[in-house]
Amino acid sequence: MPIYEFYCDRCNTIYKFFSRRVNTEKIPDCPECRDVRLKRRVSLFATVSRDRSEGGAGVPDFDEKRVEKALASLAGEAERLNEDDPRQAAHLMRRLTEATGLKMGRGMEEALRRLERGEDPEKIEEEMGDIFDEEEPFTFEERQRGRMKRPSPRVDETLYEL
Repeated sequence: MPIYEFYCDRCNTIYKFFSRRVNTEKIPDCPECRDVRLKRRVSLFATVSRDRSEGGAGVPDFDEKRVEKALASLAGEAERLNEDDPRQAAHLMRRLTEATGLKMGRGMEEALRRLERGEDPEKIEEEMGDIFDEEEPFTFEERQRGRMKRPSPRVDETLYEL
């Protein structure tokens, strides 16, 4: 039985629903708010977050079919990638983040800019390795200037039926 996670923006809570069969279409209402349609959330095993408290709060709607199509297109491009050209790798990474809605952390953004200028990836790794260990390289979180960051969502451990 698959388990799906959904997020309620109003009460800032993640809910888990199980289904007796694969069901990628149904979107339930919030068990607490009742009249709020939840947003499908990428399960933690599929995100790059190391810490459950980070868990992708406020994840935007995730269009799985669109992302699958984009990833298939990118896979073909990756097969033709010239490993000696850091600019091609940077271009592929930009397309991947655009297709999936991922946002890069400051360190990853800087590394990508350096790759786009044609710098040696090994040199970048040598100089920036500590930064990559200290910060989350990617996030789904949408940050806006001048706004306070929303607290991490509460996780309701109840398993609801979809």
